Amino acid sequence: MAAEKMSLSKAINASLRTALETDPKVLIMGEDVGKLGGVFRVTDGLQKDFGEDRVIDTPLAESGIVGTAIGLALRGYRPVVEIQFDGFVFPAYDQIVTQLAKMHARSLGKVKLPVVVRIPYGGGIGAVEHHSESPEALFAHVAGLKVVSPANASDAYWMLQQAIDSDDPVIYFEPKRRYHDKSEVDTAAIPGPLHAARVVRPGADLTLAAYGPMVKVALDAAAAAAEEGKSIEVLDLRSMSPIDFDSIQRSVERTGRLVVVHEAPVFLGTGSEIAARVTERCFYHLQAPVLRVGGFHSPYPPSRLEDEYLPGLDRVLDAVDRALAY
Repeated sequence: MAAEKMSLSKAINASLRTALETDPKVLIMGEDVGKLGGVFRVTDGLQKDFGEDRVIDTPLAESGIVGTAIGLALRGYRPVVEIQFDGFVFPAYDQIVTQLAKMHARSLGKVKLPVVVRIPYGGGIGAVEHHSESPEALFAHVAGLKVVSPANASDAYWMLQQAIDSDDPVIYFEPKRRYHDKSEVDTAAIPGPLHAARVVRPGADLTLAAYGPMVKVALDAAAAAAEEGKSIEVLDLRSMSPIDFDSIQRSVERTGRLVVVHEAPVFLGTGSEIAARVTERCFYHLQAPVLRVGGFHSPYPPSRLEDEYLPGLDRVLDAVDRALAY
């Protein structure tokens, strides 16, 4: 099949459809995922084509949704759970952290829980409270969970396929404000490793590392900096646990500088671990401190203020200029 241009949300839908067609043990569960097709219409048409036994509308009970998925996984199924919005995941946090993440180690490797938890996350859509969070660091901190986030439609398709195929639980963060962004998807391609970072724009003066919704901002920043003669390398991290530190190290050894960008608060965010690890591994290559750009250490603001809260082009370029000034 030739590559097809599709939106990120359509790519997720296509990936779920492929998984349902390929493996009868794959199930989709979540609030309004069936008849409605999800609040973002990401699961549109799947219940109609595969039935209510495989695309299951659940009660509004996130803990029960994840707990049921754990039980199904113990019986040999591969549940794909949708949490309707990022801020709704916390009632299920106990199930995810104390059960889903621990069972493999608790059973000395005898029990596997192939559960995917899909979470639309991040801001930029003008939503109300609890609908624009970026809690990825909370899950990346938990041993036993894989945590990933695609930045484009091709990765959205293939990373979800790989997450469903994984025998370990995967938290799959979907950048909701990128749902309508389109790119080429080759459903016959051979994907790279799930947790490998990828250079999406080569450069020589500085590495700009991002994931999920911030990759587009990083690319825009690199294009703007190029107009001033600055060569910025953009690295799409793709995975927050595990983090591909080898790829980051190779890039920083080439450029000598690193700026990490994410929507989540800078304080104790994913960028903190990356900055610490890069300082340890690349100390003699660094020509400037590792800088971080992200949200503020405050509750996510009302939608009228979210443009001030979210890291945009100006804040990223300011960090680039500060790093290059050393």
